[in-house]
Amino acid sequence: QVHLVESGGGLAQAGGSLRLSCAASGINFKIYTMNWHRQVPGKQREVVATIDSRGNTNYTDVVAGRFTISRDNAWNRLYLQMNNLKPEDTAVYYCHTKAWGSDRWGRGTQVTVSS
Repeated sequence: QVHLVESGGGLAQAGGSLRLSCAASGINFKIYTMNWHRQVPGKQREVVATIDSRGNTNYTDVVAGRFTISRDNAWNRLYLQMNNLKPEDTAVYYCHTKAWGSDRWGRGTQVTVSS
């Protein structure tokens, strides 16, 4: 069974930093493309950052240059370093992958950025 468990969310001031982690189990982590998504109440969930099995990364424009996605295949961990946070980054952040043809999601971690 696939489990994705996020941690590291919390409250930050604008301009501050947070680091999110996602612990993965039940999959051969190193072969999967992993993603961070976020969702604000009343809005669609949006992809924030992606990292493939070779470590190639991609970011949505609004976080490029501020967020860094990384992975540790030895520990089956996915990370999102978020710097220069803005109030509009406030959302629930989700770890995601697609395994055996199905979307797999964690329960999410809340990030709140105050101005």
